[in-house]
Amino acid sequence: MPRVTADVTANVPADVTDPRARLAVLASGGGSNLQAILDHFAALGASAPGAVVLVVSDRAAAGALDRARRAGIATTHLPARENHRLLACLEEAGVTHIALAGYLRLVPSEVVAAFRGRLVNIHPALLPAFGGPGMFGHHVHEAVIRAGVATTGATVHFVDERYDEGAVIAQWAVPVHPTDDAEAVAARVLAVEHRLYPRCVAALCAGALRLEAGRVVTAPSLPFERFVPADAPPSHSA
Repeated sequence: MPRVTADVTANVPADVTDPRARLAVLASGGGSNLQAILDHFAALGASAPGAVVLVVSDRAAAGALDRARRAGIATTHLPARENHRLLACLEEAGVTHIALAGYLRLVPSEVVAAFRGRLVNIHPALLPAFGGPGMFGHHVHEAVIRAGVATTGATVHFVDERYDEGAVIAQWAVPVHPTDDAEAVAARVLAVEHRLYPRCVAALCAGALRLEAGRVVTAPSLPFERFVPADAPPSHSA
Protein backbone atom coordinates (compact mmCIF):
# COMPACT_ATOMS: atom_id res chain seq x y z
CA MET A 1 0.00 0.00 0.00
CA PRO A 2 1.56 3.31 -1.05
CA ARG A 3 2.34 5.97 1.47
CA VAL A 4 0.69 9.34 1.44
CA THR A 5 2.55 11.77 -0.80
CA ALA A 6 0.28 14.83 -0.75
CA ASP A 7 -1.63 17.12 1.57
CA VAL A 8 -0.41 15.62 4.81
CA THR A 9 1.80 18.42 6.08
CA ALA A 10 -0.84 21.07 6.79
CA ASN A 11 -0.85 22.05 10.46
CA VAL A 12 1.91 19.54 11.26
CA PRO A 13 4.47 20.73 13.85
CA ALA A 14 7.98 21.28 12.55
CA ASP A 15 9.36 18.32 14.49
CA VAL A 16 7.01 15.83 12.78
CA THR A 17 8.91 14.17 9.94
CA ASP A 18 6.88 10.99 9.36
CA PRO A 19 5.42 11.30 5.84
CA ARG A 20 2.41 9.14 6.64
CA ALA A 21 -1.02 10.48 7.42
CA ARG A 22 -1.55 11.37 11.09
CA LEU A 23 -4.97 10.05 12.01
CA ALA A 24 -7.21 11.10 14.88
CA VAL A 25 -10.06 8.80 15.90
CA LEU A 26 -13.07 10.31 17.66
CA ALA A 27 -15.14 7.84 19.66
CA SER A 28 -17.78 7.89 22.39
CA GLY A 29 -17.97 4.19 23.23
CA GLY A 30 -15.94 1.03 23.51
CA GLY A 31 -13.79 1.69 20.46
CA SER A 32 -14.07 -1.62 18.61
CA ASN A 33 -13.77 0.19 15.26
CA LEU A 34 -10.73 2.01 16.62
CA GLN A 35 -9.25 -1.37 17.45
CA ALA A 36 -10.02 -2.65 13.96
CA ILE A 37 -8.13 0.31 12.47
CA LEU A 38 -5.18 -0.23 14.81
CA ASP A 39 -5.07 -3.94 13.98
CA HIS A 40 -5.28 -3.29 10.24
CA PHE A 41 -2.49 -0.72 10.29
CA ALA A 42 -0.37 -3.01 12.45
CA ALA A 43 -0.86 -5.83 9.95
CA LEU A 44 0.29 -3.54 7.13
CA GLY A 45 3.45 -2.77 9.06
CA ALA A 46 5.88 -0.38 7.39
CA SER A 47 3.56 -0.05 4.38
CA ALA A 48 0.70 1.39 6.45
CA PRO A 49 -0.26 4.75 4.92
CA GLY A 50 -1.01 6.33 8.29
CA ALA A 51 -0.81 6.05 12.04
CA VAL A 52 -3.31 6.82 14.77
CA VAL A 53 -1.74 9.64 16.78
CA LEU A 54 -4.71 10.84 18.85
CA VAL A 55 -7.97 9.46 20.24
CA VAL A 56 -10.59 11.95 21.43
CA SER A 57 -13.75 11.13 23.35
CA ASP A 58 -16.56 13.16 24.87
CA ARG A 59 -16.85 10.52 27.62
CA ALA A 60 -14.13 10.13 30.24
CA ALA A 61 -14.99 6.46 30.78
CA ALA A 62 -15.08 5.53 27.08
CA GLY A 63 -13.43 2.21 26.36
CA ALA A 64 -11.84 3.77 23.30
CA LEU A 65 -9.61 5.86 25.55
CA ASP A 66 -8.47 2.74 27.40
CA ARG A 67 -7.66 1.01 24.10
CA ALA A 68 -5.64 4.02 23.00
CA ARG A 69 -3.68 4.21 26.25
CA ARG A 70 -2.83 0.51 26.05
CA ALA A 71 -1.51 1.14 22.53
CA GLY A 72 0.56 4.12 23.64
CA ILE A 73 -1.56 6.64 21.74
CA ALA A 74 -2.25 10.14 23.03
CA THR A 75 -5.78 10.67 24.36
CA THR A 76 -8.00 13.65 25.06
CA HIS A 77 -11.26 13.76 26.98
CA LEU A 78 -13.27 16.61 25.53
CA PRO A 79 -16.72 16.87 27.17
CA ALA A 80 -19.59 18.36 25.20
CA ARG A 81 -19.24 21.76 26.85
CA GLU A 82 -15.68 21.96 25.49
CA ASN A 83 -16.46 20.83 21.95
CA HIS A 84 -15.30 24.22 20.69
CA ARG A 85 -11.73 23.18 21.60
CA LEU A 86 -11.68 20.24 19.21
CA LEU A 87 -10.00 21.99 16.29
CA ALA A 88 -7.21 23.30 18.50
CA CYS A 89 -6.62 19.81 19.94
CA LEU A 90 -6.35 18.33 16.46
CA GLU A 91 -4.00 21.03 15.23
CA GLU A 92 -1.77 20.71 18.29
CA ALA A 93 -1.38 17.00 17.57
CA GLY A 94 -0.53 17.61 13.91
CA VAL A 95 -3.55 15.61 12.77
CA THR A 96 -4.05 15.33 9.00
CA HIS A 97 -7.05 12.97 8.79
CA ILE A 98 -9.98 12.10 11.09
CA ALA A 99 -12.07 8.94 11.47
CA LEU A 100 -15.23 9.00 13.56
CA ALA A 101 -15.87 5.68 15.29
CA GLY A 102 -19.11 5.78 17.22
CA TYR A 103 -18.71 9.48 18.01
CA LEU A 104 -22.08 10.83 19.17
CA ARG A 105 -21.41 14.55 18.90
CA LEU A 106 -21.95 16.72 15.86
CA VAL A 107 -18.52 17.70 14.63
CA PRO A 108 -18.07 21.50 14.87
CA SER A 109 -18.40 23.27 11.54
CA GLU A 110 -14.90 24.72 11.80
CA VAL A 111 -13.47 21.20 12.08
CA VAL A 112 -15.49 20.03 9.07
CA ALA A 113 -14.23 23.01 7.07
CA ALA A 114 -10.60 22.46 8.07
CA PHE A 115 -10.67 18.71 7.32
CA ARG A 116 -13.16 18.53 4.47
CA GLY A 117 -12.36 15.52 2.34
CA ARG A 118 -10.15 14.10 5.11
CA LEU A 119 -12.91 13.38 7.65
CA VAL A 120 -14.92 10.14 7.50
CA ASN A 121 -17.50 8.24 9.53
CA ILE A 122 -19.02 4.78 9.61
CA HIS A 123 -22.76 4.40 10.16
CA PRO A 124 -24.46 1.09 11.06
CA ALA A 125 -27.08 1.18 8.28
CA LEU A 126 -27.33 1.67 4.54
CA LEU A 127 -27.62 5.43 4.28
CA PRO A 128 -29.71 7.38 3.55
CA ALA A 129 -31.96 4.86 5.33
CA PHE A 130 -31.94 4.96 9.14
CA GLY A 131 -29.69 8.00 9.43
CA GLY A 132 -29.86 11.46 10.93
CA PRO A 133 -30.08 12.91 14.45
CA GLY A 134 -30.79 10.32 17.13
CA MET A 135 -30.00 7.39 14.84
CA PHE A 136 -27.01 5.72 16.43
CA GLY A 137 -26.18 2.36 17.97
CA HIS A 138 -29.13 0.30 19.13
CA HIS A 139 -31.59 2.98 17.97
CA VAL A 140 -30.62 2.21 14.37
CA HIS A 141 -30.99 -1.55 14.70
CA GLU A 142 -34.29 -1.30 16.56
CA ALA A 143 -35.60 0.92 13.76
CA VAL A 144 -34.46 -1.65 11.20
CA ILE A 145 -36.40 -4.40 13.00
CA ARG A 146 -39.51 -2.22 13.30
CA ALA A 147 -39.37 -1.38 9.60
CA GLY A 148 -39.28 -5.05 8.62
CA VAL A 149 -36.59 -4.58 5.96
CA ALA A 150 -34.76 -7.58 4.57
CA THR A 151 -31.37 -5.89 4.25
CA THR A 152 -29.27 -3.48 6.28
CA GLY A 153 -25.54 -2.94 6.55
CA ALA A 154 -22.77 -0.41 7.08
CA THR A 155 -21.94 2.83 5.29
CA VAL A 156 -18.66 4.71 5.20
CA HIS A 157 -19.08 8.34 4.20
CA PHE A 158 -17.38 11.69 4.23
CA VAL A 159 -18.56 13.98 7.02
CA ASP A 160 -20.25 17.30 6.38
CA GLU A 161 -22.10 19.75 8.64
CA ARG A 162 -25.16 17.51 9.06
CA TYR A 163 -25.56 14.07 10.58
CA ASP A 164 -25.08 11.22 8.09
CA GLU A 165 -25.50 13.31 4.93
CA GLY A 166 -21.95 13.35 3.56
CA ALA A 167 -20.99 11.67 0.30
CA VAL A 168 -21.03 7.87 0.50
CA ILE A 169 -17.69 6.13 0.03
CA ALA A 170 -18.69 2.47 0.45
CA GLN A 171 -21.51 0.27 1.71
CA TRP A 172 -21.63 -3.36 2.77
CA ALA A 173 -25.05 -5.00 2.96
CA VAL A 174 -26.04 -7.84 5.29
CA PRO A 175 -29.33 -9.75 5.55
CA VAL A 176 -31.96 -9.25 8.22
CA HIS A 177 -33.56 -12.58 9.03
CA PRO A 178 -37.20 -12.91 10.17
CA THR A 179 -36.08 -14.27 13.53
CA ASP A 180 -33.54 -11.52 14.19
CA ASP A 181 -33.76 -9.07 17.06
CA ALA A 182 -31.84 -5.80 17.25
CA GLU A 183 -28.90 -7.45 19.01
CA ALA A 184 -28.49 -10.04 16.26
CA VAL A 185 -28.59 -7.36 13.57
CA ALA A 186 -26.11 -5.22 15.49
CA ALA A 187 -23.62 -8.09 15.73
CA ARG A 188 -23.91 -8.88 12.02
CA VAL A 189 -23.42 -5.24 11.01
CA LEU A 190 -20.53 -4.71 13.42
CA ALA A 191 -18.68 -7.67 11.93
CA VAL A 192 -18.64 -6.06 8.49
CA GLU A 193 -17.86 -2.62 9.94
CA HIS A 194 -14.65 -4.07 11.33
CA ARG A 195 -13.64 -5.28 7.88
CA LEU A 196 -14.85 -2.38 5.79
CA TYR A 197 -13.89 0.68 7.81
CA PRO A 198 -10.14 0.06 8.30
CA ARG A 199 -9.73 -0.50 4.58
CA CYS A 200 -11.61 2.68 3.72
CA VAL A 201 -9.54 4.63 6.25
CA ALA A 202 -6.34 3.18 4.78
CA ALA A 203 -7.46 4.12 1.27
CA LEU A 204 -8.21 7.66 2.44
CA CYS A 205 -4.84 8.00 4.15
CA ALA A 206 -3.09 6.65 1.05
CA GLY A 207 -4.73 9.21 -1.19
CA ALA A 208 -6.88 6.66 -3.01
CA LEU A 209 -10.07 8.52 -2.11
CA ARG A 210 -10.89 12.18 -2.35
CA LEU A 211 -13.89 14.47 -2.32
CA GLU A 212 -14.48 16.80 -5.27
CA ALA A 213 -17.54 19.04 -5.53
CA GLY A 214 -19.36 16.82 -3.07
CA ARG A 215 -18.63 13.62 -4.98
CA VAL A 216 -16.31 10.75 -4.10
CA VAL A 217 -13.61 10.03 -6.64
CA THR A 218 -10.83 7.47 -6.61
CA ALA A 219 -7.27 8.09 -7.66
CA PRO A 220 -6.69 6.26 -10.98
CA SER A 221 -3.28 4.99 -9.86
CA LEU A 222 -4.67 3.70 -6.56
CA PRO A 223 -7.89 1.80 -7.34
CA PHE A 224 -10.23 1.64 -4.36
CA GLU A 225 -10.68 -2.14 -4.84
CA ARG A 226 -7.13 -2.69 -3.57
CA PHE A 227 -8.20 -1.62 -0.10
CA VAL A 228 -11.39 -3.66 0.41
CA PRO A 229 -11.86 -7.37 1.14
CA ALA A 230 -11.50 -9.38 -2.07
CA ASP A 231 -14.03 -12.00 -0.98
CA ALA A 232 -16.93 -9.56 -0.59
CA PRO A 233 -16.26 -6.21 -2.24
CA PRO A 234 -18.79 -3.59 -1.17
CA SER A 235 -20.39 -1.11 -3.52
CA HIS A 236 -18.83 2.33 -3.70
CA SER A 237 -19.40 5.61 -5.43
CA ALA A 238 -16.98 6.83 -8.05
